[in-house]
Amino acid sequence: MRRAIALATENVRSGSGGPFGAVIAKDGAIIGEGFNTVTRDNDPTAHGEVRAIRAACHTLGTFTLKGCEIYTSCEPCPMCLAAIYWARIDRIWYGNTSADAARVSFDDAFLYRELALPARDRTIPSSMLLREQAWESFQAWLDSPNKTPY
Repeated sequence: MRRAIALATENVRSGSGGPFGAVIAKDGAIIGEGFNTVTRDNDPTAHGEVRAIRAACHTLGTFTLKGCEIYTSCEPCPMCLAAIYWARIDRIWYGNTSADAARVSFDDAFLYRELALPARDRTIPSSMLLREQAWESFQAWLDSPNKTPY
C-alpha cells in the first residue's frame, strides 16, 4: 500500500496526472504497478488500477490475475472495479474512500447512480442497432474450436 500511495503522490508532484496509484502483488512480490495518466496521455481509461492490471498481465503473460491482490491509493471507480473483477483479482486493498475522492473533485457517485438506472433512463442515450447482424460475431464465437473462454 505504501508503494501505491507513493506512486499517487509522485504522480501529482511530477504533473503527470491525478492522485491515484496502484500495485498488484502475487506471493508477496510486486508484479505490476500503475498511476493515473488520463490527462498526460489523453486517455480516460488510463487509471492507476487499469495500468497496473495491464502491467501485471504483461509480467505474467496472462489475462487473468487469480492469486493476486491489488493495493490502490483510493477505492476503485466503477470502471476500475469492473476491470479488477474481469482480471479475477482475489482481493482489493484501498487507502482513500470514494467519499474522500469526492472531497477533492473526483466524484464517482454519479457513475454509480447511472449504472443503477435502466439503460433508457441514463444520461447518455443508448439504443440497439443491427442486432441480427451483430449476432454473427457471437455465433462465430460459439462455433469456434479455437476460442479461449475468459
